[in-house]
Amino acid sequence: MARWWEVPPPSRASYLAGVDPELLAVDLDPLPDGAPAVVQFHPTAGTVGDPVDVLLGELDRAALALFPAWLPGAEHLEGPQGYGVPAVRALAAEAASRSRTFGPFLADLAERALRGRASGRLRFPAEVRAAGLARVVADAYGRDGTALLVHVPTGLGPASQASLTHAAEWLAHCGRLTVWLAGAPLDTVDRIRPVPLILPPHLTGLAAQAQHLDPPTGTEPVPVFTFPPLSGQPRHDSAAESTLERALAPHEWARDRRWNHTYDGPLLGLTYRLDLCWPADGVVVEVDGPEHRQPLRFADDRQRDVHLQLHGHDVLRFTNDQVLADPGAVVEKLRQLLHQRRSVKERIAHAEH
Repeated sequence: MARWWEVPPPSRASYLAGVDPELLAVDLDPLPDGAPAVVQFHPTAGTVGDPVDVLLGELDRAALALFPAWLPGAEHLEGPQGYGVPAVRALAAEAASRSRTFGPFLADLAERALRGRASGRLRFPAEVRAAGLARVVADAYGRDGTALLVHVPTGLGPASQASLTHAAEWLAHCGRLTVWLAGAPLDTVDRIRPVPLILPPHLTGLAAQAQHLDPPTGTEPVPVFTFPPLSGQPRHDSAAESTLERALAPHEWARDRRWNHTYDGPLLGLTYRLDLCWPADGVVVEVDGPEHRQPLRFADDRQRDVHLQLHGHDVLRFTNDQVLADPGAVVEKLRQLLHQRRSVKERIAHAEH
């Protein structure tokens, strides 16, 4: 049986009829084997603007953040000093020769990434940028292609619906992106093909659970654009995760931590992405952004926590605001929990001998 992301045609724009995009977002975290690299766009009613310009800018930002994952060999370069710039441009030219990516664009992108510069992306036509950025994002995750999941908001007028669907079609055509629109109906647009999906039971069951939960409220907005984290690193688009990593780095007791680690749960064959964990100690830390207040994500979090706890893990959750406001307090709580877990393990080992 085909998995749901294999049903819509690739390199096309499709409307996923009757599907909550947040449910799909839960199923795409972590990225399943065989799925494309999926980035997500959360426009809001009244602020759609020019989606093509917004999305090209966001894709560019993601590509710079994901460097050097998409350029083999660049991980050995220490910066733009010395031969760094000629070397990274040579690596980009070599990579472009093995793909359909325009060589000068890739070399320019690689140099900007090495220099840590966000400017300069308008040097190339939009069509070149779209195709190049889509390929770079896919390469960063080792995937065959890139898909864009658009969370269609309620309240879009005819002009905004037309602008959003035009952007979806343009990106699919020029960038060879697979575009999925899901959410509020596009009732004034008839040129986007609707695609019905049959979702797996674990997703439909999660939707049923979410109806009976009351997630917390907050004022922090959901980011307009998100992309998956790379295993072994804090999220590049999360100030909270980066802040926590800097706070943990000086401490010897915090060694052996893993960021965005994929955990294959023994229960029901479920796979989880853990924001931060110490696998040997059974300690899991989740850093929750505003998307975790969404009912489906909130229900999934509760289910994950129960499964992890049933298999011997301690799970601590902190909001972005908590980490950013007082990272030292968060670090101290982690130190105490790790010390407690390790002391218990030592006592058990001593008793067995």
